[in-house]
Amino acid sequence: MDSRVVEKLKILADAAKYDVSCSSSGGKRKNENKGLGNSEGMGICHSYTEDGRCVSLLKILLTNHCIFDCAYCVTRKSNDVQRAAFTVQEVVDLTINFYRRNYIEGLFLSSGIFKNADYTMERLVRVAKQLRQEHKFNGYIHLKTIPGASEELIKEAGLYADRLSVNIELPSEASLQQLAPEKNYKEVLEPMGSIRQQLAQAKEEKKLFKSAPAFAPAGQSTQLIVGASAENDHQILQLSSQLYKDYSLKRVYYSGYVPVSSDSRLPIITEPPIIRENRIYQADWLMRFYGFDAKEIVDELHPHLDLDIDPKLGWALRNRHVFPVELNTADYEMILRVPGIGVKSAQKIVSARRFAPLNFEHLRQMGVVLKRAKYFVTCQTKSLQRQDFDSLAIRRKILFGEGSVRSALLTQQLDLFRQVG
Repeated sequence: MDSRVVEKLKILADAAKYDVSCSSSGGKRKNENKGLGNSEGMGICHSYTEDGRCVSLLKILLTNHCIFDCAYCVTRKSNDVQRAAFTVQEVVDLTINFYRRNYIEGLFLSSGIFKNADYTMERLVRVAKQLRQEHKFNGYIHLKTIPGASEELIKEAGLYADRLSVNIELPSEASLQQLAPEKNYKEVLEPMGSIRQQLAQAKEEKKLFKSAPAFAPAGQSTQLIVGASAENDHQILQLSSQLYKDYSLKRVYYSGYVPVSSDSRLPIITEPPIIRENRIYQADWLMRFYGFDAKEIVDELHPHLDLDIDPKLGWALRNRHVFPVELNTADYEMILRVPGIGVKSAQKIVSARRFAPLNFEHLRQMGVVLKRAKYFVTCQTKSLQRQDFDSLAIRRKILFGEGSVRSALLTQQLDLFRQVG
């Protein structure tokens, strides 16, 4: 490989690592006419770094030159970093060569903005078009849509890409104006709306004509940066809920803010808020697969997720009045809300109890995490655990083990004796 291209790859692959919205789930592009690769079936198999970021796709920027000066971004124009830019042909050649060597299964391509949005977007589209049409590449392609790009370019991008994404970045217009004053929500939400419309139209056309061209079959996604601005978890999850509802997003990705540049507008931190990021992902999962509303997980009175326990357990401890749940009779939706019971386990419970009453051994065999669930369920009116523990006691027992409550009670008694003395 040309040494100049290798140097570009080092720079532009490193710059791309801050964008976490690179899942390939949902792609079903078939390999036809003896083309190269495919994204059929379960999609792409990913590798992950220690902090959970995907590294399995060829994940690069077309360029890290940028006309914008977003405070949180490593490629901001005022940042003193080494700059580079690929040509369209160089990205195409890298993708094909890496695929042939079995290094990758697809391409995730984003870019800084040079000249203007359309100039940059047109080159991203050319990469995908050339891979599909000239090289018959049927592997997964994810293109990052450039905010402000024309609707025509977005439509064309969807014909060649499996997934499109437009990063909203910050959880409010006010924060965007403070940290990225050259951007605005309108330029992000308009392409999201256009993609949603094109997805719906393509779906209807497919019903009428099987040969109708697919449009971004893996849907669209976006990314929110957590911790670069002052919004709390309640605001972040309310926004995510609205985006899922209004724009039919496949995923909202959350990226803990990484301090990559010095700016007085940014918080002073030494490492990304990984635990908070993880809790927000868990809350997002509850909204998408467990039937929770955002306001049930966090609200104005409880605007922050508990970093010590997962949000499902947090909700259960705040709503002890709905427990215990009798698993032989409860609705599926209520079973899903029991800590320690996941979607697959809940489905097994509902299916199995039609044939015989369930007991706790059955639950253990189904994969239920009884260490958590036992405080919230009964089987045939029987319980594995006393149900009169208060929420604080259950929290301590789950976090610190069975002996924690006794130790806590002794501590409280000693404190009381000291106050009396």
